[in-house]
Amino acid sequence: MSDESTRTSAGRRYVLTVLKLVVSVALLAFLFSRIDTARLWDSAKRASLPWLATALAVYGVNVMASTWRWWLLLEAQNVHVPGRKLFGSFLVATFFNNFLPSNIGGDVIRIRDTAGPSRSKTLATTVILVDRGMGLMGLVLISALGATIAAGLHGSASQPIWPAWLWAVFIGGLAISVPAVLAPQGLGRLLQPLTAVHPEWVGGRIDKFTSALGRFREHPAALLGCFSGAILVQGLMVAFYVAVVHALGMSIGPWDLAVIVPLSLVVQMLPISVNGLGLREATFSFYFTRLHLPIESAVLLSLVAAALIMVFSLSGAAVYVSRGR
Repeated sequence: MSDESTRTSAGRRYVLTVLKLVVSVALLAFLFSRIDTARLWDSAKRASLPWLATALAVYGVNVMASTWRWWLLLEAQNVHVPGRKLFGSFLVATFFNNFLPSNIGGDVIRIRDTAGPSRSKTLATTVILVDRGMGLMGLVLISALGATIAAGLHGSASQPIWPAWLWAVFIGGLAISVPAVLAPQGLGRLLQPLTAVHPEWVGGRIDKFTSALGRFREHPAALLGCFSGAILVQGLMVAFYVAVVHALGMSIGPWDLAVIVPLSLVVQMLPISVNGLGLREATFSFYFTRLHLPIESAVLLSLVAAALIMVFSLSGAAVYVSRGR
């Protein structure tokens, strides 16, 4: 790559980062203009430290469960990496996700750390993609269950998203993912037009990708365990927010959190803000207003939970520094 193209690429990334920062600041400024910041700060100062500590502990269990899912998928591919090493890599990935202006940075770390044992970057990437896909399916399932129960408690009119939509997304995801695992060669044929870009390189990657999916088909227990782990991870994420709610003395039930937490996680994936900052708070505020709860509570819950996750992710910085690179 020439120096000119490198400068152009760096300039483009800089402009995109600035635009994302503008979106985040604008959304936060709008939300803070509609709330009583003094009351918000007073509520934050009265937070229960034991409950905040409980929330951090729950998040730690969440990371361990996520690491276990990753380990299961690697084992299904005959890639043997000690769980302790994977846990450290996941901590570093969590740190990068929270302190870099992109959620992709953490996945790059995980791929890099397993590309050697896998003897293939494509295989390491495939494992991460399957892990992400399973996580998204678990997220939608938890949200659909939460929305169904919450609609029964509050009435469907108060729900910002109908349970039927979430169930439709979940069933649609199954309709796409199950054939991809059961008949990976068919998926490979669908991807063949991509070889027009570079027949040898792209074709080789497609072959490795479909071969990896074929090995997953031979280990259904690993896939079932990973999906069960995905449900556990999303449930623990809701439990983390339940602990934060108790710490702040708020009155919102776990089933409502089972809807809003996954929904906010999906919204954060949109590449239009810095790590979902502002978008996440706007999503919480929208849901809280539908439940006739104050926006101050929504913003405070979102910011305190994000701050706790960032505090926890600092352990990843310690692991990264200990590597000596």
